[in-house]
Amino acid sequence: MQVGVRELKNQATEILRQVREDRAEYVITYYGRPVAVLLPVDEQWSLEEAKRTAEAASPSEEVTAELEALRQEIDRSWESDKTAVELVSEQRR
Repeated sequence: MQVGVRELKNQATEILRQVREDRAEYVITYYGRPVAVLLPVDEQWSLEEAKRTAEAASPSEEVTAELEALRQEIDRSWESDKTAVELVSEQRR
């Protein structure tokens, strides 16, 4: 089904009820052009989305290894007696 953005605004409660109860799917249009899709969400989808979000938020082993290599390289070439945090803090004063 298609629904214009104005109709969606005016009938949001009814449209969401149809999505929730009847598993209806809507293409939302703006000036007749599709801009979004409104789909029902089930518990399995929610769990999978939460897993994808958690995986995206944590760096991969490859990224972690690369960051560790960069840390070691910086440690080897660091010439100041002060830490980077101390130096940045001084710059902000």
